[in-house]
Amino acid sequence: MPKIAAPLTDTRIRTAKAAGKDLTLADGGGLSLLVKTSGAKLWRFRYTFEGKRNMLGFGTYPATSLADARDKRSEALRMIESGIDPGQHRKAVTAAKAELRANNFEVVSREWIGKVSPGWSEANTEVVTKLLEKNVFPWIGKTPVAEVDAPELLKVLRRMEERGIVKSAHRVRSICGQIFRYAIATGRASRDVAADLRGALTTAQKKHLPAITDPPKVAELLRAIDAFEGSFVVRCALRLAPLVFVRPGELRKAEWEEIDLEKDLWSIPAEKMKMKMPHIVPLSRQAVAILKEIHPMTGTGRYVFPCARSVTKPMSDMALQAALRRMGYEKGMMTPHGFRAMARTILDEVLQVRPDFIEHQLAHAVRDPNGRTYNRTSHLAERKKMMQTWADYLDGLKAGAQVIPLRRKGGKA
Repeated sequence: MPKIAAPLTDTRIRTAKAAGKDLTLADGGGLSLLVKTSGAKLWRFRYTFEGKRNMLGFGTYPATSLADARDKRSEALRMIESGIDPGQHRKAVTAAKAELRANNFEVVSREWIGKVSPGWSEANTEVVTKLLEKNVFPWIGKTPVAEVDAPELLKVLRRMEERGIVKSAHRVRSICGQIFRYAIATGRASRDVAADLRGALTTAQKKHLPAITDPPKVAELLRAIDAFEGSFVVRCALRLAPLVFVRPGELRKAEWEEIDLEKDLWSIPAEKMKMKMPHIVPLSRQAVAILKEIHPMTGTGRYVFPCARSVTKPMSDMALQAALRRMGYEKGMMTPHGFRAMARTILDEVLQVRPDFIEHQLAHAVRDPNGRTYNRTSHLAERKKMMQTWADYLDGLKAGAQVIPLRRKGGKA
């Protein structure tokens, strides 16, 4: 009759030492402890599955106690009885965990950016990436995308609210929603948890960018621009800004190949526009004169207004802002974007231009009575006339011509 090994005890395990060669202590049921000559003590489980002998490691003693090792043995025996190979099961679990780690939120996010960013501007790609890198990745970047839940994401967004960037928190929630939907489409998540957070954030208060719209003050600003003593390139960009009232990014990234000085037109491609629609800017005589003035300096390069440090890059996004500050226009008074509000307000309330002409020139989405978006050439003749009238009006302001005060709603000046 075979000798049955006595079950192990903690005392026996603690005092066990291997002299000269490794020592194996059996606990029964396939579980044993391998005592190495180095002093290490390793749990081993030997079993037979479908006629094949196999072995699993259950960790080291004392990190894995005797009771823990026996629990693992019992679980493995139950698997065998159910027709599951515990060794293959462990490999499958390990592989699944590795796949989850490989598909963490940051990995999926960067993959998503790589897929969708070809349709974005460089500036938008940079903004989205930095928003995630600064506000999201440090907290949930390493979490498998399938395991991020709504409360966890809400904590991330609450941190942004506490720092006073409520509008950015709303944008990050929207971005995360797109990432989760991409993860669902690629089989790495089952639901969009960002959708559960609708209404959970503080309502963002819309802030209007500072702009000068009072004609006498506009006149002062235009004269200050003409007297600007900084970089010639920046000065030309400042002088052109009120004449074309495009978005600051569209202005600083203007390329010579987009400009036709014979036809007095600037054609901005769709990829540079916020609405991803091509846009035409009619150029007044004054705008053309500025472009011809700067052409000898930058006309052989790509950009009309190149960066001061590298002609292969456009002007910095802070160059015009810094110039306005040097001229005394502090934060809260005027921004490069403010030239758009300036034009929109005065063209409507002083020069009485049709609002749809103005909206077309601002590259806002304007639809016809059937709901269709007008194309870039819509009302082009009228817009050319408007742009020249606008440029002449600004010249009159600079020269000190009598100005018509703004008419507010109700007919009051």
